Amino acid sequence: MDALSAVLEGPRAHGAFLLRCLLGAPWAIRIADEVPLGLTAIVEGEAWVRSDGRPPVRVEPGDVVVAQGAEHWTIADSALTPVTVTILPGQECQAPDGRRLTDEYDLGVRSWGNDVAGETVLLSGSYLLEGEVSRRLLRALPPLLVVSQADLGSPLVPLLAAEIVRDDAGQDAVLDRLLDLLLIAVLRTWFAREGNAPGWYVALGDAVVGPALRLIQERPDEPWTVASLAATAHVSRAAFARRFTRLVGEPPLTHLTRWRLALAADLLADPDLTLEAVARRVGYSTPFALSAAFKREYGVSPRGSRTFAG
Repeated sequence: MDALSAVLEGPRAHGAFLLRCLLGAPWAIRIADEVPLGLTAIVEGEAWVRSDGRPPVRVEPGDVVVAQGAEHWTIADSALTPVTVTILPGQECQAPDGRRLTDEYDLGVRSWGNDVAGETVLLSGSYLLEGEVSRRLLRALPPLLVVSQADLGSPLVPLLAAEIVRDDAGQDAVLDRLLDLLLIAVLRTWFAREGNAPGWYVALGDAVVGPALRLIQERPDEPWTVASLAATAHVSRAAFARRFTRLVGEPPLTHLTRWRLALAADLLADPDLTLEAVARRVGYSTPFALSAAFKREYGVSPRGSRTFAG
C-alpha cells in the first residue's frame, strides 16, 4: 500500500455524513463543525469560498473544497453576503441570532437547505473519524484547498449528485465509496501541482528511493536496514541514505519508525488485536519494544492510547 492509498485506510468513509444542499440567494454558510475532514462539491450554480485571512475564491460546478481539522470557513452566494447559518459540531445548524435551524432546513432524503428550488446545489461530505496514518498524510495539505473541475477532470461529482438522492438498499455503502474516490481524486490532483507535493509523494516516483518507500509501506514487519533498502536500488548505503533524506525530508530508518508507529496507532483501535499481534504486524519483536518506541513518539503507551480511544 502506498502512502496515498493509506488515506482510504485512515479516514475511510463509514456512515459518513453526506448531504445535498439546496440554496436560494441570499445565503452564506459558516462551516464550524470541526470534523477531521470535510469535502464540499459544487453541483449547480456558483459560490464564493471565504476563509479568514485569505481573499475569497469563486467556485463553479465540479469544483471541490477540502477542509480539515479546526479550520472554520464560509461558503456563500457572494463574496459579501453576511453569514445566514452556522454549522456547529454535531451538524447542528444555527441562525445568527442563535435560533436552531436543523429541522427547518431539513428537505428530505439527505437534502438540506433554505430553498428546494434554489439555484445553487452543493454536496457536503464529512469524515467523522480519523487514523494516525491519515493524519500524517493530511498534514501535507493546507487547512483549506480548492480543486477546480478543469484540473480534476473527473465525473465523480455528478455521479455522487445522482446517487445521493437514491434510497436503495446498500446506498450508504455506495455513497461512502464514492466519497472516498472523490477524496483520492482531489488529493492526487492537488499533489500533482508543482510545489504542492510533500517529499514522500515526490520520492515515490524516484527510481532509487521509490521502490524502498513502497517496501517500507507495504511490508513494515520486515527487519529493514539502510543496507537492505539500498540493495533494492543497487546503490551504496551512503548514496541511498543521502538521496532518501534529501527527497523525503528525514533519514530512512526515522521514516520507517514513524510509519510503523502510525500503523500501530491505527491497529490499536481494533480491540480484538493484542499488543503482541500489533507489534508483530509493524515489525517490533516484542510488545515492550513497541511500547517504548510508541511512548517516545506519542507521549503515551499503546495501552494508554487504546484506553483513550475507547
